Amino acid sequence: MRPILVFDGDCGMCTTCADLVQRRLRRSPDDYDVAPSQRLDLPSLGLTQEQCDEALQWVAADGRTSSGHDAVADLLAASRWWVRPVALLLRLPGLHALAGVGYRWVAGHRQVFPGGTPACSLPAHREQGES
Repeated sequence: MRPILVFDGDCGMCTTCADLVQRRLRRSPDDYDVAPSQRLDLPSLGLTQEQCDEALQWVAADGRTSSGHDAVADLLAASRWWVRPVALLLRLPGLHALAGVGYRWVAGHRQVFPGGTPACSLPAHREQGES
């Protein structure tokens, strides 16, 4: 299986970022796939729609999954040489925790960023990390 980046295709900001990943970060289309969750058989990837609505998902070639800022680090590690050092930085203990806080903040406010729409807004209970 080829690795795949799974994003929320209902979110304009997520779609804009996924397009940027496809055009600028992949060395070639054979490196990994980029697809909206709404077009995938999520159970076959070990994912749920709720997970994909809440955060970016990365499914590695071996089936291992990562989410949010960990998915960003895995994505960058599989991308062009000039962004791979950022993946290493995101995995450092202090920066890893900070990246998690930053990711959750951006995900909770994604409707206000360029490309964002009201459809990008997460329900209040999910923004606060409640189930």
